[in-house]
Amino acid sequence: MNAPESKRAFRYVGTRPVRPDGVEKVTGKAIYGPDYQAANMLHGAILRSPHAHARVRSIDTKKAEALTGVKAVVTGADFPTTEHIIMAVGESSSDLVHLSRNCMAQDKVLYDGHAVAAVAATSDEIAREALDLIEVDYEVLPHVLGIEEALADDAPVLHDDVFTKGVNPTPDKPSNAAMRVEMGKGDPEKAMADADVTVSGRYTCEAVHQGYIEPHACVSAWDSDGQVRIWASSQGHFAVRSLTAKILLISEADIRVTPLEIGGGFGGKTTIYLEPVATLLSKKSGRPVRLAMSRAEVFRASGPAPGAVIDITMGANKDGMITAVDMEFKYHAGAYPAITAHSGASSALSHYTIENSRVIGWEVLCNRPGTKAYRAPGAPQSIYAVECALDEIAEKLGMDKIEIRLKNAARPGDPNIMGIPQGEIGYVECLEAARDHPHWSAPLGPNQGRGIAGGAWGNYGGPSTAQVSIAEDGTVLVTTGSPDIGGSRAAMAMMAAETLQVPYEKVRVAIADTSSIGYSMVTGGSRTTFATGLAVTNASNEIIENLKGRAANIWEVNASEVAWGEEGAVCLAEGKTDETMSLAALAARTTFMVGAIGAESSVNPGGFLPGVGVHICDTEVDPETGHAKVVRYTAIQDVGQPIHPDYVEGQMQGGAVQGIGWALNEAYLYNDKGCLDNPGFLDYRMPVASDVPMIDTVMVEKFNPGHPYGIKGVGEVPIVPPLGAVACSVSEAAGVRMRDLPLTPDRVHEAMHPDD
Repeated sequence: MNAPESKRAFRYVGTRPVRPDGVEKVTGKAIYGPDYQAANMLHGAILRSPHAHARVRSIDTKKAEALTGVKAVVTGADFPTTEHIIMAVGESSSDLVHLSRNCMAQDKVLYDGHAVAAVAATSDEIAREALDLIEVDYEVLPHVLGIEEALADDAPVLHDDVFTKGVNPTPDKPSNAAMRVEMGKGDPEKAMADADVTVSGRYTCEAVHQGYIEPHACVSAWDSDGQVRIWASSQGHFAVRSLTAKILLISEADIRVTPLEIGGGFGGKTTIYLEPVATLLSKKSGRPVRLAMSRAEVFRASGPAPGAVIDITMGANKDGMITAVDMEFKYHAGAYPAITAHSGASSALSHYTIENSRVIGWEVLCNRPGTKAYRAPGAPQSIYAVECALDEIAEKLGMDKIEIRLKNAARPGDPNIMGIPQGEIGYVECLEAARDHPHWSAPLGPNQGRGIAGGAWGNYGGPSTAQVSIAEDGTVLVTTGSPDIGGSRAAMAMMAAETLQVPYEKVRVAIADTSSIGYSMVTGGSRTTFATGLAVTNASNEIIENLKGRAANIWEVNASEVAWGEEGAVCLAEGKTDETMSLAALAARTTFMVGAIGAESSVNPGGFLPGVGVHICDTEVDPETGHAKVVRYTAIQDVGQPIHPDYVEGQMQGGAVQGIGWALNEAYLYNDKGCLDNPGFLDYRMPVASDVPMIDTVMVEKFNPGHPYGIKGVGEVPIVPPLGAVACSVSEAAGVRMRDLPLTPDRVHEAMHPDD
């Protein structure tokens, strides 16, 4: 299908129909992971380490096994030995051995909350009682939590088989520096020396959790024939299948994963924690087993976004052109290596055209849970430092902060730091929309400041499969392998309706299990509406050709003499131009005579474009307490062609609120024993409705020519600019540059009153 010239060509795309899953969710009928019940199901519980770093000398489970009602106990000894194989995990990748040992510790525990044993019993109460009967003999080892401390020569080394990747030659000594990434172009050293003005600074931010409301949960049943059935909430049930199979050394064809509704993920549910454990408990007990994390377990044992230490130097000439950037950042990796540094480095400068740059990123191991994606993994941290440095350059030059960004903005076709042309991006349009928005020119009140920041995320395509079939009454069923997190059911139905030219209400969307449809990558990376939508569109177009052929046979004309429109098949043959046949009539007449009407499409598309956005933030700072409050906020984003604008606005608002929380008050807090002090929403302070104003949104609609409906991914970008926008705003309101997030009242007060 050729790309339409404008959104005016669309009947359903760009409208706001009722979401198909809304009623079940608001009435409480939707089945999420912790809700699912299997017949004869046992209840599981996991014993977790109270230490940040310790050697496990022995585990005695005899008393637990003897407790009435306990049906199975597993430890790391029950997990098969795996090889060091790099596996795709959502938007990242991990070593299979590390994945297995994160599910259940073997030899050592590496963070507070690391799983060491699990129990399945006839009730949750008995399972928890059994945990207290398991005796673990620990040899407590020194731990390390901070990034710089983990890199010190005398720091305890977490793994004796991790050698720094990205360093040539590869070191022969293990260390906590898991990875080094370097990207750049030009001659930044010379350009910096020649710059008219330079700024330098160190910026920090803490690890933060995605904060999804639904905890991790699953039910697993290892049947007597060797087949495994898993019901789980995740961002990718095919990933659950493949990772569980690899860890337990069983065939993927022997595992069937059924996706349940998901109560939030934001990148944090692209991997596995419980599924292999529940599966082994089921194998031992011969019954289905449910495992569900408590809220404290979610914080202690699932992956947050990494904290960071970022050093940046930026140079510019007198007219505001950025001539050089030299940047080095270090990210928490947690207990196991990740690859967030790569996306942090590639994203840092992608929304600007800078001729001379060097970006170096490090992944640093420490005794914390392994970090995971949080929307745009790695990008908020690095871009936060870039936007703050750019603000300082503007202040030194006395330039308007939007104008300096416009002068350096990446334009369509400009290459990013890796030399890849960025295509039809709308960063200039976003900056212009910010400049023209009433928010930018509105007067500020006492003790208020205004910040602006841009940001980008590369987006992705990735493998997706979709099926479209027509029922005998002409209604349409769309089946995909992509869990619905951000409204993909509605988006898929709208694209199918648009392509088939049938009413939206005639389309239903189902998310199939892993045995019922071909492979689809996780719902993440802002890929699903783009890639799975393309598969739906392709399959719908194939059905149109099928229907045109059936109509041609009925009318006894060539298929080329049949068109498709809102009325269905339209005959173009001479003498028959007034003949039409609706989809419903064709389905009723030909399904039994000719055969079922259906098509499947599997894609791995290019054509995706980066997402870009600009946020404006006003804050008010109380000079007596240092408390900073967001009083006005506007999010502007190039969204391509929005399929369902309500969902797009929701993504923009939600990401902004999450970024505000990251900037102002969210952080993992550890005590001197390396244990997490705030594993719950009471002490881990996420924003609530009363903490933020209404988030105003502006959608810049710059059509993506690489997709039949002009789609650009929108889910990642909204969390990228807020850290910089809030930090710049608070800095202006406080009258002092703030470089350390979160901007808690004590930090702000101390910066404003250094002599108190």
